[in-house]
Formats: sequence, structure tokens, C-alpha cells
Amino acid sequence: MDLPFDTTRAEAKLAEVREHEEEDVARILSEKYGMPYADLSLKEIDNEALRVIPKEEALLAETAAFLKTAKTLSLAIHNPNNPALAKLIEDLTARGFLLQKFLVSRKSLDKILARYKDLSFTAESKAGVFTIASEILKKLGEKSSTRKALEQELGAATARKSLDRVSHILEIIFAGAFALRASDIHFEPGKEKTLLRLRIDGLLSDTFFFDPATYHQLNSRIKLLAGIKLNVTNQAQDGRFSIARAEDEIEMRVSFIPGNYGESIVLRILDPEATKVSYKELGINPKLLARLEKEIRRPNGMLLTTGPTGSGKTTTLYSFLREIHTPEIKIITIEDPVEYHLDGIVQTQVAGEKYTFAEGLRSIVRQDPDIIMVGEIRDGETADIAVQAALTGHFVFSTLHTNNAAGTFPRLADLGVNPKSFGSAVTVSMAQRLLRKLDPNKKKERSLTNEEKEMIAKVFEPLVDKSLVPEKIETVWEPAPTSTDETGYKGRVGLYEAIFMDDELANFLRDNPPENEIAKLATKQGYLTMAQDGVLKALIGATSLAEVMSTVNLPR
Repeated sequence: MDLPFDTTRAEAKLAEVREHEEEDVARILSEKYGMPYADLSLKEIDNEALRVIPKEEALLAETAAFLKTAKTLSLAIHNPNNPALAKLIEDLTARGFLLQKFLVSRKSLDKILARYKDLSFTAESKAGVFTIASEILKKLGEKSSTRKALEQELGAATARKSLDRVSHILEIIFAGAFALRASDIHFEPGKEKTLLRLRIDGLLSDTFFFDPATYHQLNSRIKLLAGIKLNVTNQAQDGRFSIARAEDEIEMRVSFIPGNYGESIVLRILDPEATKVSYKELGINPKLLARLEKEIRRPNGMLLTTGPTGSGKTTTLYSFLREIHTPEIKIITIEDPVEYHLDGIVQTQVAGEKYTFAEGLRSIVRQDPDIIMVGEIRDGETADIAVQAALTGHFVFSTLHTNNAAGTFPRLADLGVNPKSFGSAVTVSMAQRLLRKLDPNKKKERSLTNEEKEMIAKVFEPLVDKSLVPEKIETVWEPAPTSTDETGYKGRVGLYEAIFMDDELANFLRDNPPENEIAKLATKQGYLTMAQDGVLKALIGATSLAEVMSTVNLPR
């Protein structure tokens, strides 16, 4: 009896023979074309090489890149006579690539082409740079324009099993953070899961939870991007990288600190668009603005901005520098780190003990600048050199950490600066805070309570210039969100106060008086305090009274 013929086994054997024949033909043709043969069936494909050639061009030219080392690119070529191949090779050579060409079978080429579906949208991934194609950034930004939508996108991306999962999650996080105008991205690991939070308009909001495995993958990826040591988890580390957009780059400043359940990660978003805002758009009261416009154009002196971290001091100083910069003057900055890059201005960065603020400031003075910006006065040596620079024909911009404008002078005295030099060196002391602005389309007006009217009257009582007080104080505005995903706020605005040096104040400061006495004397100058500025902004509907009360001290 004849046994049944096993067609499946025969077909498999025939396919194997054909594969061998195909590889043999490719090997023979490689000799004909004087090109090395390569069998890629068992070879790893380099994703970074694959990204060099767009998929459409690879299909058209019947070629693909499978290995990239620096500028050396290995090309798998199936048809050397393809007309599109010559143009592609010409383009790659013009881009500076050194090409190594290999003839491959159709099977090998198809293996590489199939890997395109596993690629992340990220155009490139290397230490210091995370590139997202502009159309993908726009698409992801539109999908993640609310916190709820961002949570859904992250949920879908986390559930994926593809090779590009971690890259795609990061793309969604960054695109969502940009769309929501976040200033910081926080990863806070807990016992069972890691919380992702975004700081939006100054307040943190819970956004998503990651499982431990995903968090550790994100941790490693961010460390690689930021140039941070992967194997160090028990000490603080700082780094930075940039996210390339179509028109510019966004700097990301990264901080890792050890915790009980893993490293806490904070990514500070430094969008260059923030520095392009005019000083006239910061929310400075018109009377104060007119005086500052004159003060920042002095040939010598010092303007100090004070406030806590994240209160917008650097943005304010940069807006002043952009306003006064002309080809005729030289501006040099020393910062830690350089947060934003300004064209036409020499910017330097401190480097540990090798190049400190004090050492850098000493060197800068020898560079014959007209204007100097010191990122922060942290110690007595820096303070003393900055004061000396202001006394010897330079105008100095800098920042301090104090609660208000009046606190600037006791703080300088604590750092060892002679109070007798304040009158000649310090021309302006400013303090500022940031508070959330009401969304013009999501706010409502309400009447003030009697208690609020009394409180507002106390706020304006010390103000000498009563023309700054509104005639009618009857209503304020408050947020009116239309969904639970909204807050009723959009963007932030500054609160400002300033003290200007005059003869009376200079004499008063010689004896190093306390902060409250300086503040009392400064009221004679007739400018708003931060509390008064905040209440005015609440009365005109720029912000809410509750937001002002949470930002500055108001009388109860």
C-alpha cells in the first residue's frame, strides 16, 4: 500500500533549497559587481543606522542601512542597477557618510525593511539629544492636550510590547508636557508604582502611574540622554539634554536624587520661547515699568532681583538684557547653568571649583564688558566683586534669595558687603513672584465680601500714590472651569515690587537697619508692593484673590 505523500514537508524542503539558491545567486552576483556579499539572516540590525534612510527612499532604492559607526554606514543593496540607488548614495555622501556597500538577497533586505515598523518616531537617540519629528510632535501634542487625554495616551503606550515602547512613552510625555505648558516633569517612585507629575502654571498635578519595570527602563533612558552614570543610584546626579524641534531646541535640565524606592527624577523644561517675551509683557505695573526702563540703561550700578527658585527671576533679567543689547555694548554673563542662549551676548558657565562665580566674575571684569549678569550671588566673595564692578563703571544684573525687595540689603550685609557701599553700588532692588492667570474664557465676576473689602483697604492704606488705587472696589474675578480636567487658569503673570536708591535711603542703609524698617522707608517712593500689585491684578480680573492670598501675605 502506497504511503500518503507529505506535501508540507516537501514544500518546506523546497523553500529551504530556494533560499539557499537565492543566497548562492547573491554571492555570485557580488563577485560580478565587485561588492562584498552579506547574509543578514542572523545579524543584528542597528536601529540608528536604519533611521538614516527614510523607509520610502529605502523601498524605492531597494537598499537599507544596517550598521552605523560614527560616520561609517553599512548599506545592504539588492539591485545595484536601481536608478534611485545612485541618487541615494550621492545624498548620503553629501551628508558626510563613508559608505560600505554589501550585496544581499531579497530575503536579507526584507528582514531589514521589516524592522522599520519597530522604529520609534524618534529620529535619533543619543547622549545629549532626543529628536522628535515636528509632525509627530504636533500630532502627539494634539492628542495629549489635556491631562485626561495624556493619561489615556500613556496607558496605551505602556501596554505596547514593541521594541520602541520606551522611546514612544518619552515622546508622549514630552509632547504632552509641551502642550500643557508644563515647566517640570517629576518621576516619584513608590513601593509598588512610580507617579508621574507635571508642574503646570506652578502647581503639580498627578498624571500617570508606571509599573516598576517601565520606570526602570525610563530611568535608564533618561540617564543615557542626560549623560548620567547608569550604575550610580545612591547619590545625587545632575545632567542635561536637548529635545530637537523643527525650528529650535528645548533644553532639559535633569536632577536625580536617591529615595527609598528608587531615584526621584525631575526634568526642568527650558523653552527658549520663554526668553523671547518682552519685559513689557511680564505684568509689571506701568508706573514701575517706566522707572525700570530708565534704570536699566544706566552706565553703572546694580539691579538685583530676589525671590524663591522658580519665581521667574532669570526670565526677567533676560528680558532686560534683550531690551538693552545693541552692537555698541558688550554683555557677558556667568551662570550656573546657562539656561537660555542669547544671540550676541557672551555667556559663560561655572564649572565646580575650577570656575566659580567669584573666579568667573574676576575674569569677566578683565574682558572690558559694559554689562555683567551674575546668575546668583551666593557667597561673600561673589557679592564683594559684584559690588566693586558696579562701583567701577559696569552695570551688574544679578539675583538673590530673599523674601522681598527690602530684604536685599540685610542679605548683602550678611554676606560681608559693607553697608556704606550700598548707596553707590545698588541702584534697584526688585522682588517678584509668579501666580496663575485666569483663563479669559473660563472666569466669572463676583462681589467682594465685607471682610475682603476691609482686607483690601488695609493693603492699600500705606500706599502713598493713591492714583494707583481703583475708584470702585466692589468685585473680583474667580475661575469658572467647565470640566474637572480644567482649573480655570492659563499661564502665569508676575507680581513685582522695587526699591530705588536715593540719598535718604543710602544714608539710612549705612547703619544696616532691619528689613521691616527699610520697607517702611521705601513706601515713600510711591510704588506698589507685591501684595498691592496682586490685589490690583485680582480686581481687574487678571487673577483671583485666592491665588494672590496663596502667593503673598495679605492682612487678615
